[in-house]
Amino acid sequence: MPILWDAKERLPKPDLSALPRLRFLTTVDFPPFNFLDGSGRLSGFHIDLARAVCAELGISDKCQIEALPWAELEDALAKGNGEAIIAGIAATRETRAKYVFSRPYLQFPARFIVPKAKPLTEPIYDKIQDKSVGVLAGSAHERMLQDYFGKVKTVPFAKPDELYAGLKAGKVDAAFGDGMRLSFWLASDDAANCCRFAGGPYIAPEYLGTGLSIAAKADQPMLAAAFDYALQEISEKGVFAELYLRYFPVSFY
Repeated sequence: MPILWDAKERLPKPDLSALPRLRFLTTVDFPPFNFLDGSGRLSGFHIDLARAVCAELGISDKCQIEALPWAELEDALAKGNGEAIIAGIAATRETRAKYVFSRPYLQFPARFIVPKAKPLTEPIYDKIQDKSVGVLAGSAHERMLQDYFGKVKTVPFAKPDELYAGLKAGKVDAAFGDGMRLSFWLASDDAANCCRFAGGPYIAPEYLGTGLSIAAKADQPMLAAAFDYALQEISEKGVFAELYLRYFPVSFY
């Protein structure tokens, strides 16, 4: 997976000794990021990441995680029922008016997938030209496909299931979309080991956004800086990669 941190940049370790509590707010309905396991325990990538952040900051004894419905997260943070949200709130012009964000810790690349029986070799850009490529209609990935790969034959599908079925049936030579969701499908029973990634990941913030960040109240830049420090440290120590591979065994990079 790509390293999102400049190895030459050394972020200062913050002093959070005066912080009485660090409660992360999240949800339970987006596996593998947040979910309830078989015993009803809150689990997932975001849960383990929040704990790793607290451990790196040396405040595990002050660390709490609370799960709420998505619609209640903003109000809970505003009322002081938590100090941060780790649930995939996108950093946009509108949300930056409400929150201060850490730097991104995970970005979602666009990827091609193809049938294993008809692989495409590198360079993928040359091989994909004049091929029929399925994509979700009206998506950022459709715009990206048309802008980056002008000679492909774009075949829009209304729903993901229709896109996958079209690829399996040979109606298109390849599919193009969100690498994470494609990785979930590749690992599913529905895919039946039919297909694989082709080419590398395409990270394009101008089309796909800046990725996942931890959000805190707009008047808490110190917390955002603390998250940046911890995220960089666990990335360099290999902790982040271990968590990523634990929850995303079919890597979308």
